[in-house]
Amino acid sequence: MARHVPAVMRAADILELFLGERSTLSAPEVASRLGLPRSTVHELVTTLVARGYLDRQPGAETQYKLGFRLLELGARYQQDLDLATEGDAVARRIARECDETVHVAVLDGLEVVYICKIDSTHSVRMISGVGRRLPAHCTAVGKVLLAGLPPEEADALLRAHELHPLTPRSITSAAALRAQLSEVRRTGVGYEMCESNPDVGCVAAPVTDHAGVWVAALSISVPTVRHREESWPEWERLVRDGATELSRRLGSTVR
Repeated sequence: MARHVPAVMRAADILELFLGERSTLSAPEVASRLGLPRSTVHELVTTLVARGYLDRQPGAETQYKLGFRLLELGARYQQDLDLATEGDAVARRIARECDETVHVAVLDGLEVVYICKIDSTHSVRMISGVGRRLPAHCTAVGKVLLAGLPPEEADALLRAHELHPLTPRSITSAAALRAQLSEVRRTGVGYEMCESNPDVGCVAAPVTDHAGVWVAALSISVPTVRHREESWPEWERLVRDGATELSRRLGSTVR
């Protein structure tokens, strides 16, 4: 195993102290919290200030806050994130665990667009594809994404569009859809039972970005021939787990 460099580890420990509630810390506070000699802390924070990773608080030379260099690094990290690539990796893991079809989708108006799809290995599976669009109100991912919008934005979309059905079980009432969106916000998970396809049910959970915005949804789709009531809690657990993992890959601190 490669050897860790103690000075680098201590510098990282100092920076991670600022992930707590305090936005500024003094050198003595850093020394006390990390159990380091004050002389060592002085050398480390002086170096971090010189490189732009810490700034001295104006008017309080012994108080420190995070520096601009970390903002630059964070912005570059965000630029390098690819929702489709990260989503594909997570969807593959979830599909291996449940052996059902897993999707990642985003919202475009009152439609969802599927950006990732991993098939089950069963001969009976959901027919769909990357790039396919479906009405959001007929899908579990769509309900999750509509629930993540500010209520006034969701209401404006519903006023501007008719809710056309895809199956006899599709929601066509704005009031009924609003009630379901409220439940999604409460529980953090969305369902649809044969509403977009008469032979498929789905469960979905929200994917959040670094700002906590619901930017995508991850779902598990199960043909009705394999519907088992006792399995839905496990599928819900897996979809929540996958959505949380993808959120973290996108820089979210969701737990």
